[in-house]
This record gives sequence, structure tokens and C-alpha cells, in this order.
Amino acid sequence: MRSDLNNSTGPETVNHDNIPSRTEASVGRRRPVVAIIGGGVSGAGVAYHLTLALGDNSPAIVVFEPRPEIGRGLAYDTDDPAHRINVPAARMSLLPDHPEDFLGWIESNDAVADDPGAHRPDGNIFPQRRLFGAYVAAALQPLVRSGAVRHRRALVTGVRRDGAFWHIYDSQGGQTFADLVVIATSHPAPSAPANLDGLKGHPRFVPDSAVAGSLDAIRPDDRLLIVGNGLTAADIVASLARTGHHGPITSISRRGLRSRGHSPFPQEPFGDFEAAPAHSATALLQLVRQTIAKAEAAGQTWHAVIDQVRGHGHAIWQKLPVAERRRIVRHLRPFWDVHRFRIAPQVEDVLEEAIAAGRMEVLAASVGDASRNGEEIQVSLRRRHALTLERVYDAVVVTTGPAHGGILDSQPWLRDLRDRGNLQLDATGLGIACNEQSEAVATDMNADASLLISGPLARGTFGELMGLPQITEHAAFVAGELAAKILADAGR
Repeated sequence: MRSDLNNSTGPETVNHDNIPSRTEASVGRRRPVVAIIGGGVSGAGVAYHLTLALGDNSPAIVVFEPRPEIGRGLAYDTDDPAHRINVPAARMSLLPDHPEDFLGWIESNDAVADDPGAHRPDGNIFPQRRLFGAYVAAALQPLVRSGAVRHRRALVTGVRRDGAFWHIYDSQGGQTFADLVVIATSHPAPSAPANLDGLKGHPRFVPDSAVAGSLDAIRPDDRLLIVGNGLTAADIVASLARTGHHGPITSISRRGLRSRGHSPFPQEPFGDFEAAPAHSATALLQLVRQTIAKAEAAGQTWHAVIDQVRGHGHAIWQKLPVAERRRIVRHLRPFWDVHRFRIAPQVEDVLEEAIAAGRMEVLAASVGDASRNGEEIQVSLRRRHALTLERVYDAVVVTTGPAHGGILDSQPWLRDLRDRGNLQLDATGLGIACNEQSEAVATDMNADASLLISGPLARGTFGELMGLPQITEHAAFVAGELAAKILADAGR
């Protein structure tokens, strides 16, 4: 049987000490194999922390990632200088116990020497987003060079259980056997509103702005509609401004909310949400509001309270019944997102300038109807508590965020695992069902100890897992769970 656990582009025979053989498995003479599907921060973090945890006793680790390097993923694989990290560099790190590790890497590599705009008056640094990807990739490179982590530069096409082992098939024709599998894939693409179906094929209809070059067709004076008001929408405005776009922009969301900025001054997290955790969405909202009032009386802002909610997110989520988690997702998530996902100050400056100049408007509206009239796009905007607007645009970009509920339909191998009963959507619709050990919960409600979920796809169980430091904390946690399983198996 042929398989591949190296960096080449085609299948090769691999030494048997790195791959399960049924004979060797029966006598216990081989290293276990851990396959990590996805090489962004979630997957790279698991590989990194697993090697740290076990050292010379580490398993054979293979990371499936089609990009040239492990560690960048979708979020940090961008060369657009307008794309910046949305939190200060001092709060970004691959190492949860060393929160300023990224900042130290920037300083030691003089990484923002050619980017004076990265420095803010308050002393914080907001570098270009690609730098964090370079930092994570740099941490993984020695492990890849030494062979401790094998980079399989391919897309996964199939994952199937065969007895004690998992078979992973990939786009390069390889087949890898593994004892343990970690699903650390990226978010699914946005799901464009059905009312925009008539725009398919239009040269300036962009259903997924993450696709490379998707904004290139937008001309400098195009009238632009952005469906969504979150961080991605802000990035698009900043990117287009950098390339000379000066046409009018309408950005819409159902509630007309857009991402907030950062605190005007440094402050520590404020409040306590763990000692007496709320057991309902209403109680949690009341507690947050009460704590914000206390923070303001103490001279702090809401930012400090939301930071504390993030830090206590897992404990808060654990105490909430599933029905209350669903209520939060359905009713409170938009408000949480705009306070939690703060905009980089450089990007905020671009938006504020466009709004002040009357070139950009933010509306509480949804798309009622959209149709093509030649190259023009006619759109009905249904506004909250106001008359419908009839508008004409030259370009439409969808930034409604990942279609979390469609994750198991987003890739054939995930759909196949669902159809075979290995995976199911979590009860909140935010990702893949897993237990408190991050083990996938099958359709028979039993957890599979050999199949783990890392990163945002586990947020239905763990709560806040959409940004750092929570993503790296969870990656380290998953690595610890894997290490415990490997050591327990070795001790038998």
C-alpha cells in the first residue's frame, strides 16, 4: 500500500515506522500517526503544541495544507497591505502562556520597518495581517525541516474509517493511514442571499470576496453595494480605497450595525462572569449591561467588559442550556459580533473618512430583490421601519460571513463523514458537534476518541473560538488531549 507523509507533490513509499501496518500495529512496534486536516492557525497550533508536549516521543504528524506553508490559512494568507490584524500585536501569540510572543518576533525581525502606519499613537502596533501568518509559519518551519511535522501539500478528498485506522485520500493521489485525525479546516464560504441569485454571472457580482482577485473587476467609479457590515466589509472598503476606488458605497445589514473600534486607552478586563454564571440569555445580557455600568462608573469603557466576557467565554457557555445558546445565536449574536470583532484603527480611519465625505452610507436593510439591466444592477433595499429604496449599482459584494450551518456540505469528504454518521452539525448550528474533550460526536450521539475538532468549528461546544487568543488556547488544549491519548496507549 502506498502512502505519503512528506512534502513532495506525488505519492511515495514511506518508512514503515511512520505509517500503520496491520502486522506492526498488532505487536505495537510503530509510532502512531496523527493527521491534521487544515494548516491554518488552528491546525498549525495543534501540530506545534503536540511536538512541544511530547518531544522525542511525538507521533508522526502530517498536516494536509495545499498552501506553500503551514500556518497562514485563509485568514493570514493575504498580501494586501490594507488588511491588518484587528487586535494589537501584543495580544496575538501562538503561545497562550506568552501573549507577547508575536510582538517579540516583530521586534527581533524588524518586521514593520517598512510599515510606519502599523504604529499607533497609543503605542500599540497593528501590523499587516500577512505578518501573523509569517510568524506562525516561521514557528512551524523548523519542525517541517526536521521531519517532526510532515507537510502534505494537497487537498483532502476523502476520509474513511477502516477498522482501527483512518484512511485519508488527497488530491495528489496519496493515501495516508492515521490513528488520530484532527479536523481543523477553515470556515465555509458565505452564503449569498437567495434574492441575489439573479446576479450570478455578472462580472462585478462577488459572492465570496476571499477568492483571490475577486475585487479586481470593480472600477474606480463603480456604485458599490456591500451586503454585510462586518470586518470583511471594512476590509473591502479599505482595499478598494487603496487601489483608487472613489465611487459611492452602500453597506447594509439587517440592524445597520458595524464593527466598533478599540478602546481609547489601555485597560484590563473588567467584571466577573464565572463566580455566578448566568443560566439564560436574558440573565447574561442583564449581567453584561450591569457590568458595563459599573465599569463606566469606575472610569472604564465597555471594551474592558467584553474582553472579560471573551476570557470567560468557555465557562459562560458551559453553564447555558442548549436552548439558551440557540437564543443567543439567534438574537444576540449580531450585537456581540460588532463589539467583539473590533476594527483595526487604520481601517476605521478609512471608513470614517468615507462616511464623513458622504461617499459611504451604512443602512439597516436587506435585499428585497435584485436584477440585471445590462451591466447595471437594480436592487430593492428593504429598510427597517422605513420605506423600501430602489437603487442602481454597478457592483455587489457579499460579506455576510461564513455559512456555519453549511459546514458539512462545504467539502465532499465532510459530507461523506456526515452521511456515514461520523459527524453532525452541533445543536447551535455554529459548527461540528463535539464533546468537552473536542472529540467529534457521531449521529448515534457517541463521541469518537480518534476524531477531534480544532478551532472555530468547535465553538458550538466551547463558545468563543473565533479569534485569538482563544483559537491558540484551543489548539493547545486539543494537542494536550492528543498527547494524553498517545501516552495512555503507549503505556498499555
